[in-house]
Amino acid sequence: MSRFERWLSLWVLLCIGAGVLLGGLFPGAFAAIAAAEVARVNLPVAVLIWLMIVPMLLKIDFGALHRVGAHWRGIGVTLFVNWAVKPFSMALLGTLFIGLLFAALLPADQISSYIAGLILLAAAPCTAMVFVWSNLCGGEPHYTLSQVALNDAIMVVAFAPLVGLLLGVASIAVPWSTLVLSVVLYIVVPVAVAQMWRRRLLAAGGDGALGRVLGRLQPASLAALLGTLVMLFGFQGERILAEPLVILLLAVPIVIQVYLNAAIAYGLSRWLGVAWCVAAPAALIGASNFFELAVAAAISLFGLNSGAALATVVGVLVEVPVMLSVVRLVRRTRGWYEKGAAHACTS
Repeated sequence: MSRFERWLSLWVLLCIGAGVLLGGLFPGAFAAIAAAEVARVNLPVAVLIWLMIVPMLLKIDFGALHRVGAHWRGIGVTLFVNWAVKPFSMALLGTLFIGLLFAALLPADQISSYIAGLILLAAAPCTAMVFVWSNLCGGEPHYTLSQVALNDAIMVVAFAPLVGLLLGVASIAVPWSTLVLSVVLYIVVPVAVAQMWRRRLLAAGGDGALGRVLGRLQPASLAALLGTLVMLFGFQGERILAEPLVILLLAVPIVIQVYLNAAIAYGLSRWLGVAWCVAAPAALIGASNFFELAVAAAISLFGLNSGAALATVVGVLVEVPVMLSVVRLVRRTRGWYEKGAAHACTS
């Protein structure tokens, strides 16, 4: 992780401040950007989201799927947490905290939208940032690569039905046409483009060519993330200034969900005798979210000014510091873990 990435939460906070300030100074400009839509997809934001997502997907080798069987226990734990626990636990936490405990402190007309944003955040497992977390904790790289490739393949077909089910359970109207369009725009097409580009780079110059392109794209990806935040908070600046408590309250279920799912994945791995070098990234993959996709889907489904979009952006705000704390926890508990695990790390 570069120095810039380690301080990502600071840059996020600065972009939030810049967005709120610029939104107040130039409301007309932000209104014009918000109006640039086709089929409820905001074109400027869509371009920025693509700049975020494609470089991350370019890192993923779907050829690694053949290695899934080598770490089947760890793969099984993470699949269970990512697809059977995390989305449903977030729907429960969102309803409990946002819909009940904090409801009196939040704008009544946005509560359902906030819950929808939290569900979108939890329904997409993290992709590229997982490589950073796994590397920091010394995770088994082949497991991490095959697990991320498998999650991305599942997302192509499972994201829309899962989100539709959970939004329906939460009694939120599901705009199915927009949801399907979001999946195509922000999962199917970027995955296809990234994989074709990856193959061409590897064929032309091998890993060196791929590494050089990724090195050039990474700053653009982070800049797109920060630019998106400036725009989002520019659209919602007036509301945030009037109700700053909203950001803090939305962060509560997100933080609880991260630690809850990391603990479930880590504990199940130990119980099943998974080697620590697989269990550590399993906990991290189980806990983290593909917030770029969540932001894009929330904007498409509910609009730039929605509570859903704001909730997903709060996920960006807490992602880095909370995940770094999970990395520290799994590293510090390695001794305890390996006393109860049946298998040792072999890589």
